[in-house]
Amino acid sequence: MRNVLVAGFIAAFALSVRAEEKGDLAGKMKEAKVSLEKGIAASKASGTPISAKYEVEDGKLQLSVYTAKGDSFSEVVVDHKTGKVAKTEPITSGDDLTAAKSQNEAMSKAKTSLQDAVSKAVKANKGYKAVSAMPSVKEGHTIAEIRLMKGAESKTVSEQLD
Repeated sequence: MRNVLVAGFIAAFALSVRAEEKGDLAGKMKEAKVSLEKGIAASKASGTPISAKYEVEDGKLQLSVYTAKGDSFSEVVVDHKTGKVAKTEPITSGDDLTAAKSQNEAMSKAKTSLQDAVSKAVKANKGYKAVSAMPSVKEGHTIAEIRLMKGAESKTVSEQLD
């Protein structure tokens, strides 16, 4: 019984953290002057963009794009106010490397760029801003899951990449 209570508490805590992060992101997105699409475009000097997202890091809004060049991966942080690359760091280990490899695998099968998929999703959903784009392979097809926000409202749409 105690294990069930502990598991329930952990699940509730995780959900409240996700809700808080969503609320933080919705509030911070007002600061964003640069679209996700422009952030993806800015990262291209560091390699092929394989995923992108706005996130709240240490209480501050950050636009992060993962790129691949050969067998190397980088996280490119784009200034959300100017659209210029603020810093580029190699991804060499941990969950970030695992995610980058998976995203690169999906994008290697794509015929549509991440930037084009995001633009299409935004165009089809008037008033929404893209806040993340994550590629994957589902049922043999390469897709991008694109999270869109309008104020505190959010939804996720899928765009075909193959």
